[in-house]
Amino acid sequence: MPRLSSITTPNRFLLVALVALAAALGGLASGGRLPAQPPKGPPALPPPKVLVTAARSDTISEPRTFVGTIRPIRRSLVGSAAAGRVEEYLINEGDAVKAGQPIAQLRRGVIQAELDAAKGQLAVRQAELGEMEKSHQEEVEQAQARLNHAQALLAFRQGKLERSKALGASIARELYEEDSSLAAQAAASVREAQAALRLLTQGARQMKTEQARAWVEAQRAEVQRLQEQFDRHTMYAPFDGFVTAEHTEVGQWVMQGDPVAEIVELSVVDVEIAIVEDYIVNVHPGLEGRVEIPALPGQPLRGVVAIVNPQADARARTFPVKVRVENQLIEGQPLLKAGMFARVTLPVGKPTPCVVVPKDAVVLGGPSPIVYVASSQGGKSAVRPVPVTLGPAQGTWIAAIGELKEGDQVVVEGNERLRPGQEVRTEVKEVAYP
Repeated sequence: MPRLSSITTPNRFLLVALVALAAALGGLASGGRLPAQPPKGPPALPPPKVLVTAARSDTISEPRTFVGTIRPIRRSLVGSAAAGRVEEYLINEGDAVKAGQPIAQLRRGVIQAELDAAKGQLAVRQAELGEMEKSHQEEVEQAQARLNHAQALLAFRQGKLERSKALGASIARELYEEDSSLAAQAAASVREAQAALRLLTQGARQMKTEQARAWVEAQRAEVQRLQEQFDRHTMYAPFDGFVTAEHTEVGQWVMQGDPVAEIVELSVVDVEIAIVEDYIVNVHPGLEGRVEIPALPGQPLRGVVAIVNPQADARARTFPVKVRVENQLIEGQPLLKAGMFARVTLPVGKPTPCVVVPKDAVVLGGPSPIVYVASSQGGKSAVRPVPVTLGPAQGTWIAAIGELKEGDQVVVEGNERLRPGQEVRTEVKEVAYP
């Protein structure tokens, strides 16, 4: 082995480095530790904050599923209110219509002429009545003025006659008789003016005015009658809806009562189902259920029992029930259409104890619904997913069948991006229970 002094300088440096490395490795082998290195990268983020609430225990009737058909909430077969030839047909099948919108018109030339003539005659009657009332009022005022003048003159004559009586023998007999005669004439003038005023206000002139007023009212009624007949020549939509059938066309003659069009209202629809008598005792208006449309997979809807018919089908022993569902328009067309097949799930079975959680606690999108449960251990909280099967709903709460128990802290806010076992910070949120 060569001596260290015989090794060249570069080789000597290499040998020293190898010896140092061997010593370090020997230290590790004997249980030594490398010196701690400073951490690298950004600091860790705090656990996310979530809101939790306690699961509850309740007794809910088992859900049962019934098949049914979607029906419009209202259906109207619009008929013609008058006989005539169709001049305009303003709708087509599938069109959306608004309440009061014209859908068809009959020819109205003759009735229009009669209506115009009646309106003209009404204007004449009103003008005659106005002229009569105006002149009559002036005559009444004139007669009233004459009566007032006569009464004033009578008061003057009577006062003068009283003064003549008081003078007695000191006044000539002729002057006294003259004052007495003038007073009698003034009284006669008053009676004449009163009679003239009564003749204007209670006599034949007043009767003629009342007669003219009655003619005006009669002509106004005639105009209303013709206007009603005129309006009957136009058919209107009775409510907002959609045209499902056309029953006439331009040029066709229709009789009074003949159908013109069929209109249905689909803003809200009814799912008509039949429930056997074993479950009907648990069905009542206001009961909520789940509605599924096979033609619309993955779009469950909320339905509410609206009508429970107390008369059963004697052959099938089932009761007709209507479950009402809010519809929605997609590009002007109803999502739920009349005649669609539907399934309705209602809690009408045997009452069963179960655990319920707020609907916000349910996370959808995976193979099955899950609920995140937060649990604390060692001063830290972590979440675990619990697969559940959804049952009937109670307002904003829903039955969750799975490995849940009463009192479990389920995550109701912030559960969209959680991972199994993730550490979280929890805060309790109170959720009202029905």
